[in-house]
Parts: sequence; C-alpha cells; structure tokens
Amino acid sequence: MTRAEVQQTVVDTLARVAPEINPATLRGDVPFRDQIDLDSVDYLNFVIALHTQLGVEVPEADYGCLASLNGAVEYLAAKLGGVR
Repeated sequence: MTRAEVQQTVVDTLARVAPEINPATLRGDVPFRDQIDLDSVDYLNFVIALHTQLGVEVPEADYGCLASLNGAVEYLAAKLGGVR
C-alpha cells in the first residue's frame, strides 16, 4: 500500500462517517474537528472503521494521532509497515 492509498482510505472512511464533508477541501495540518462537524461518536466510528478497513489496532491512547489527515496518514503508515 502506498501513502496515497492510505490517505485515500482515510478520506473515504471519513466521508462515510461524515457524508457532509467535501474531501477536496480537507487540510492535512488542521484537526478534523476544526474543519468539519465531527462529534465524539463520529470520531469513534471513524477510528473503528479505519481499524476494520486496514486491520490496524489503534489503542485509545493513540486516538489523538488520527485527529488530522496528516497525523492519521503518518500513524497508519507507520503501523502498516511496508508503506511506500
């Protein structure tokens, strides 16, 4: 899997949880909660969906690592190992 594929998975997953977002306007360095209306239940559903899609265990202590697009891609790429 490439970094671009990881990023697309994050964006697609977020769009399923919060269908009102416009993925083209997401900024990588800004927390999702500052860009879109994402409550704590939506955020938890986002984390669970990423786990389901990618098979990556995300301990509760690491949930903050997924708070932005850049953070989520970096975290998941590291967890997946062979990302290029």
